[in-house]
Amino acid sequence: MATTAVLAYSGGLDTSCAIAWLKEDYGFDDVVAVLVDVGQATDFAPAFTRGRAAGANDVLLLDRKAEFAEDVVARALKANALYEGKYPLISALSRPVIADAVASVALDLDAEAVVHGCTGKGNDQLRFELAFKSRYPGVRVIAPLRDKLWNREDEIEFAQARGIPVEATQASPYSTDDNLFGRAIEAGVIEDPWAAPPEDAYTLTASPSDAPAPEEVVITFESGVPTAVDGESLALADLVVALNERAGAYGIGRIDMIENRAVGIKSRELYEAPAALTLIPAHQALEDLVLTRAEGIAKREIEALWAKTVYDGLWFSPLRSALDAFVDKTQELVTGDVRVQLQSGSAVVVGRRSEHALYAHALSSYGAEDAFPHEASEGFIRLAAMEIELAAARERKLALT
Repeated sequence: MATTAVLAYSGGLDTSCAIAWLKEDYGFDDVVAVLVDVGQATDFAPAFTRGRAAGANDVLLLDRKAEFAEDVVARALKANALYEGKYPLISALSRPVIADAVASVALDLDAEAVVHGCTGKGNDQLRFELAFKSRYPGVRVIAPLRDKLWNREDEIEFAQARGIPVEATQASPYSTDDNLFGRAIEAGVIEDPWAAPPEDAYTLTASPSDAPAPEEVVITFESGVPTAVDGESLALADLVVALNERAGAYGIGRIDMIENRAVGIKSRELYEAPAALTLIPAHQALEDLVLTRAEGIAKREIEALWAKTVYDGLWFSPLRSALDAFVDKTQELVTGDVRVQLQSGSAVVVGRRSEHALYAHALSSYGAEDAFPHEASEGFIRLAAMEIELAAARERKLALT
């Protein structure tokens, strides 16, 4: 009986070689390579050529851009998701979408195994494998690059010996991953935390020193999700792409961080996320206008937990679903417009409005229209001070004994 493995295929050297490894070293009769389009800037045609040359029985391309934007990116924006307060989860958000697509193919084919191209050092092995196990319980998961370490020269030689087209024989100075939400860059000189980020590592963002004159953009949100830019309604995927271009021209969205990986090591990472670092501050500004103080305090705690949960690969988990239920409730009235100034290196909120705003001008104003009940403040302060006074009295008493 023929055995089948379904591979999460990127089209690069590692996963192209994995097709051959699965047949030669693991003994599979059939290998199906699955490309998943989540908005990465690439030409998929060479991947089809390499996949077939490597021996894949089939190479599939599944378009998941709309699903990625509407089901995943939208949730991240509502949660203001920034891992360790900086990283908008670019790669972490795409992995459950890719893994779900691969697992669906594996289920349809009744495949014996699902396969990914991650090493044992990164976070993505967690994200893929936890998602695979959730979508296809009990399936065998294979990680060829974790089972056997290969250096790039040996991989290139292996590929060439089997007629697998290799685009370059020299190692790229960087390792990159991208989707419609942004771009991740690591390796090379970036591994030195003392070295400044090299300008040639960036492709989504121009140098902030070359930024054009500042401009304003108005972003419309409905129930926490951005729906329009400057009055033009856009599908979320299109809106993110448009803002990546506009904000990227100002060098907005560059992130340089020392990141704590889930596997217990620190890594130096660069990211480009122009739209994310424009939309998240805008969304936060609108929330400041609409949410109650208590909601805002609680949500900030949930946001950090949401980001860590997704970073750690727990997209398909009861915890993430429960956190989303809280976030969704807070977003019911987060509808309105935010005016953002795009300028060199930063997106600055300069205005916000909502029909559901809790901001009351008559209560906040120091002008003639001031309607704040000043006389009530004395009693409020007396009650607030009671415990402080009791603690102070106790300290004085103890000091005298």
